[in-house]
Amino acid sequence: MLYHRPNTLSKALAIRASRDVSVLAGGTDVYPAKAIDDAWGNRATVRNEVLDITLLKECLGIERQSGRTRIGSLVTWTDIADADLPPWFNTLKLSAREVGGLQVQNRGTIGGNLCNASPAADGIPPLLILDASVELASQEGVRELTLKKFLTGYRSTACRREELVTAIYVPDCPRGARTHFMKLGAREYLVISVVMVAGLAAFDSDERIVDIRLSLGACSVVAQRLSGLEDMLIGETVDTAASIINSADLEEIRPINDFRGTSAFRNDAALTMLRRLLNALRP
Repeated sequence: MLYHRPNTLSKALAIRASRDVSVLAGGTDVYPAKAIDDAWGNRATVRNEVLDITLLKECLGIERQSGRTRIGSLVTWTDIADADLPPWFNTLKLSAREVGGLQVQNRGTIGGNLCNASPAADGIPPLLILDASVELASQEGVRELTLKKFLTGYRSTACRREELVTAIYVPDCPRGARTHFMKLGAREYLVISVVMVAGLAAFDSDERIVDIRLSLGACSVVAQRLSGLEDMLIGETVDTAASIINSADLEEIRPINDFRGTSAFRNDAALTMLRRLLNALRP
């Protein structure tokens, strides 16, 4: 196996454009994925070259900019959990402490989590409700996509063969906005999600919802915002909103069946967790 470890973004992009490589950021998924492909004989997806991007300073750091926050794609989940960030990042900080164990949180990166594009990726539902966008770089230049457009399917993204994800941008949220994240699994710790919910809410002086964003993860092949439900809850109080949500409002997610839970279970669990989430967002 050939192992590339460039120390500048320009060198990394040149390798990315010219060779068929597996990109290694935190390294928590590259080798397990290769082992699975080798075991099952999926030769079409096995790559014999690795591009290690851990030396790229351009992909490090968390920086407050005018109207938004830039998070380098190599920022780890421990970095996020420990960072001094605006209050609306509470949802992402909570999810950061749910990504595997401490060892994985110390190594795993936010960019790797997005590029892996697992339906159960803990970081995706919070970033969806934060209206995050993804920066992609190539030798041709830089482009930016909303996270919704970046995620194209089960373990599939809009990242082109010659591109690298270099940063994630989160725009500032409304003053006073509250956020939260909740996860359901077979046990309390070190578990892959069965259902995840993330939410943001802002209220007027009468404690009525003026802005609300809700997302579900691990329920469908791609984590989703619940745009229809969001529109329905504008102008409601938390108590009213929690009481009017029903299972029909979740039809848009089309919950999946797998060994962790049936579609019926996911629908019921998601409904219960959304009600709890709304209570947690109470002003």
